[in-house]
Amino acid sequence: MTSRALTVGFDLDMTLIDSRPGIHACYQALSARTGVAIDCDLVVTRLGPPLEEELVNWFPAEQVAAVADVYREMYPTHAITGTLALPGAREAVEAVHAAGGRAVVVTAKWEPNAKLHLEHLRIDADAVVGNLWAERKAEALREYGASVYVGDHTGDVRGARTADAYSVAVATGPCDAAELRAAGADVVLTDLTEFPDWLTAHTAG
Repeated sequence: MTSRALTVGFDLDMTLIDSRPGIHACYQALSARTGVAIDCDLVVTRLGPPLEEELVNWFPAEQVAAVADVYREMYPTHAITGTLALPGAREAVEAVHAAGGRAVVVTAKWEPNAKLHLEHLRIDADAVVGNLWAERKAEALREYGASVYVGDHTGDVRGARTADAYSVAVATGPCDAAELRAAGADVVLTDLTEFPDWLTAHTAG
């Protein structure tokens, strides 16, 4: 690999950002608006899959699409300012740029809201692709020529493997290191603070 050709993909929730406080607040607001009881503490323990896969636990299947639209409309008001960058997130993206590469965020989150998070937290991604989960993330990874994909979920590992990209997992989300290794991650880091040194070694090798 040469730095000139380097493109690294990053997942968003629980990889670059800790969106649990904001998502918790948005689900609380959704519960109040719809009158449906939602265990918001439980919801934020299983972030990663598409919104609709969570909503089906709380709403009849025929209502999920409409409720998802309501949630996404409410999201900027309730979820952006309460969300924090995870340790090492900005530095990880900066390390890719320092190596002459591009950093592309590929996430299951609705793309406009994903962009709001990155703008608010000043994480300087070169491109953002939303609405893709697990194996479908390979569509964007291939489009941008990503040779590495960084994520916190076994679904992210599957996306990397489908794209024939090197799977870098971080144990900052709902899946622990053992689960990520079992899913086929090439390397598991504690968090993104370890990523710049890993990238230096990877590109040198």
